[in-house]
Amino acid sequence: MQSPWIYVGIFVLVGMLIPIAAIVIARFLAPRKPNAIKQSTYECGIETVGDSWIQFKAQYYIFALVFLIFDVETVFLFPWAVSLNKLPLFAVFEGIIFILILLAGLIYAWKKDMLEWV
Repeated sequence: MQSPWIYVGIFVLVGMLIPIAAIVIARFLAPRKPNAIKQSTYECGIETVGDSWIQFKAQYYIFALVFLIFDVETVFLFPWAVSLNKLPLFAVFEGIIFILILLAGLIYAWKKDMLEWV
């Protein structure tokens, strides 16, 4: 009798083998011709002025992550909103709870001044 976990093990093995194989094959087949132009810092076609290794505030990354979270959650809400008139009352309440959780996250981010662009 076969265990159903064998398929999970095969899936995990193949899931690890494919990216490793892609990296190894690319390492052998990719052309390597380094030069000074390729190693230089590129910023929108403009030559950099001063040191290009400056430290950015973490607030920019947090702002981007908060935007990304709410953007993805909006995608989840779209099918719910389109079929709202066909959904049972339970699904409507689940959607409202989901929106309230998003609203609580937005209020939290607002209170922590994560949405201020300094």
